[in-house]
Parts: sequence; structure tokens; C-alpha cells
Amino acid sequence: MQYRSTRSGETVTAAYALLHGLADDGGLYVPESFPVNVLTYEDLEGASYQELAGRVLSHFFTDFTSEDLSAMIAASYNAETFRDERIVPLHSLDTDVSVAELFHGRTLAFKDLALSLFPHLLTAAKKKEREEREILILTATSGDTGKAALEGFKDVAGTDIMVFYPSEGVSPIQKIQMQKQRGENVKVAAIRGNFDDAQAFLKRVFTDKTVNAYANTRGIMFSSANSINIGRLLPQAVYYASTYAALVDNGSINAGECFDIVVPTGNFGNILAAYFAKKMGIPIGQLICASNKNKVLADFFETGTYNMNRPFYTTASPSMDILLSSNFERFLYYLSGCDTDKVAAREKNLLATGTLTISDEEMKEVHETFAGGWIDDAETKHVINHTFNDRMYLLDPHSAVAYGVYLKRRRQGLTSGRHTVIMATAHPYKFPPVICEALAVPAAADPFEDLERLRTLSSIPVPEPLRQLEELPFRFTEVIDKEEMAQSVTAFVDTVSGKKEKRGSI
Repeated sequence: MQYRSTRSGETVTAAYALLHGLADDGGLYVPESFPVNVLTYEDLEGASYQELAGRVLSHFFTDFTSEDLSAMIAASYNAETFRDERIVPLHSLDTDVSVAELFHGRTLAFKDLALSLFPHLLTAAKKKEREEREILILTATSGDTGKAALEGFKDVAGTDIMVFYPSEGVSPIQKIQMQKQRGENVKVAAIRGNFDDAQAFLKRVFTDKTVNAYANTRGIMFSSANSINIGRLLPQAVYYASTYAALVDNGSINAGECFDIVVPTGNFGNILAAYFAKKMGIPIGQLICASNKNKVLADFFETGTYNMNRPFYTTASPSMDILLSSNFERFLYYLSGCDTDKVAAREKNLLATGTLTISDEEMKEVHETFAGGWIDDAETKHVINHTFNDRMYLLDPHSAVAYGVYLKRRRQGLTSGRHTVIMATAHPYKFPPVICEALAVPAAADPFEDLERLRTLSSIPVPEPLRQLEELPFRFTEVIDKEEMAQSVTAFVDTVSGKKEKRGSI
């Protein structure tokens, strides 16, 4: 399988795409020939999550032998990395709605499902490409990617990682998770800005010849752990195959029967992975993109115009506080008939004007698969309260947005009647102040006190990663202006190079 840029005819191997993340022209890598309709229930029946991962990913990572890929998968999905042996268990809310729990990994968020495997893929790609430079992973996060990437790459030989997050744009627990991160090869900095600021800067770094040349002289190359990298994105398609198999196995649907999904969406990677799974043959009916008040995507699916010229809101669901969704470019590539010139022109116009509008014909195609919806913070907290008191199930704020959008669409008569799956992206205990407010529990200044109050109320045990977190020392409390990010990256390049030289002299 070769990969091509969304913006030009550049074609590379999977190993190269894994290593470099972003194409030289600023585009994103996509499979040159997408494996369409290659999966049926018969291919998935009776398979473990690990076996499903091998069957899905073997279509994409053909640079590696099946034995090598299986070994990487086995090292990624096991009792040490996931608390539930099913990896992605299903919970039934009622006969028509299930919840796919994507939060049983090391950092209690869906990003663990890809970032447990990605370090193994990157290490194998480095060996395949005979790359001798140290890899510096540069990552922007709106909350969950940062911690999952830090944990995945912690102390991985030949690799270092630097994460930027918006200082006031993540939950207290998400912030503490990153500030207390362990590992000798990690660096974290908060910025005075939002996620879009951090992501835009890092994308410029990857295509900046001067910065890359400087890193190269120090024996370092840049890569990314954001979902702009195929190694982050493609493993997410696995849990949609797993969800389909589980729905058939528990009798919610029949083999071959369509089901709908609702995905709380920020950077568009999670729902794009569902789109890829659908293209591969998983019978997903409608993909419902759920947004918070930063509803640029919900508006696009209603109007056909992607308009970033709007206020940016800090909300109760911070991982979705994004206006420029990077993976939207990959969707635009397929919507544009794989016309790279058209995509390049549209992306250039989007960055220049803040808007992008598709044709009526393209909009008709969009509506065959996608729909959008949004709810605000007050509605999100109401959904959390309602679901806990009526269903005895506790949702985090992002998953509550998804369920709230589903409920709103049902009231409006817009649901299809098919079984619907809510993709639950994080453990509720990652957001204790919001959950406390939603459940009318007095909030404390200390989020760990909030966790104990929630445990008493809900009887849900505090997961061990959060229990351990309270006892760890703070390491990374630096807050910088967004204009200082370049200087911070250069300084870390020097630090990494110095450590490399010291190792070489021993």
C-alpha cells in the first residue's frame, strides 16, 4: 500500500508516511488505493480485538509482515494497557441505543486505542526506512491526545516527545495528567492560546525548511502523534469493526444490518475513522457529527459551508473546542473525487478567508452519509444528569454531547430507526468539576476531592491511573506565549541533541 498527499501527486510508502506524518506540500497522507468492501461479519465473527486489528490494519500497513504486525498489536492491546479484556466493551442504554466505551486504556480516553499501537508502528517504520536520526514527536492537544501520546512514547528508545496544550482549554485532571507525566524523553508546555493556535504552529514547523534543517544538523527529525499521522488515524477504524461484531454477537442487530453512530467531534479524526470503516464494508448507516458550541462542523453538515470566522468558546467539553479540524481535509479529498489540485486550492482559500463552500452536488453526497448537530453546555450537563438518574450511567461531557445530539434529533423526528451507538470518548472522572455541577454535587477546589465525592455518589471506583496521579510530583508547569513556541521547540531540540551526544560518548 502506497500513500499519497491530499494536495499533490507525491506518493510514499507506509513507513515513510508513518515517520514524517505530514507531506512536504502540507497535505495529509491517504491510501493511494483505498481497500473498499473488504470486511464482512464472517471476517470478524468470533475474533478477539487483537485479531480484528490485524485483519483491518493488514490492508493498510503492507510494509510489515503479518507476523511483525501481529507482534506489535499483541504488545499494544493487553492487560497492561487496557483494563477490560474486550478493549472496547458495549453498554446498552436501551433497546435502541448502545454506548461503545473507548476509555479503558492507560489514560482513560479513546486516544489510547491508537496511541498504544502507534509507537510500535513508528519504531518499525524507522527501522524499515533505515532512519538513524532521533525522532522528536511534536504534538498539539486539546486535552486527551497529549497524555495518551506522552504515555505511549514514554521512554521509547530513539524517540522524544514534546506536547503543547492550551493553558485554559483543558480540564483540571487533563492538565495534571500532563504536568505530572513521567519519562526521561518527554516535555510539556502550556500556551496562552487555544488548540487551533498550537496545531497551526506545529503544521508550519513540519514544512519549515529552516527549522527542519536545523534539527537535521542536530541529528533529529520531526514527526507527529496527532491524527494527521496515518499511524494515529487508521488504528481507530478497528474499534468500529469491533463495535459492529459486538452488536451482532449480542443480538442488537443482525449480520449485515446497518447501524448509526454518533461521534463527539473536534479534529474530525474519530468520525473519519468511522467513514473509513464504512468504506471497508462495516455497515454503518449514518455518521452523526456531534458538536458543542464551537459548531463549525455541525454548521457545515447543515449548510455546506465551513466557516471559521466566528468566536472561539471554551466549553465543558474541551477536547472538542476546535475550529480548524485537520482531518476534515482528508474527507474533503474523497468528497472532491480525489482531485488533489481541487483540495489544495480549497485549503488555500480556507486558510486565506476562513471559509470553504462545497457544491450542491457534493452536499447531496454528504447527506447520504453524514449529519450534524450540536448542544450547549447547559444541555450537556442536563444530559449527564438525566442519563445518570434515569439510566444509572455516567457520561463524560463529550459523550454527553453525542447522546444529547442523538436525543435532540430523536425529538425532531430525524433518527433513522436503526440501532444507534454513542461513541463514548473519555472516562467521566477526567472531568470532575463538570460532572459535579451536572449532578448538583458541591465541587471542591481539589479535583481529587471531587473524585471521592463522585465515587461515593455513583459507586464507580476511581480508576487506578487517577489514584496514582494524585501522589506524583509536578514536573511541567511552564506556561508560554504562543509566539514563544518556536523558541521552545528549538531549545528542546538542543536538549535532545545534547542527551544523544552524551549517550554516544559513554
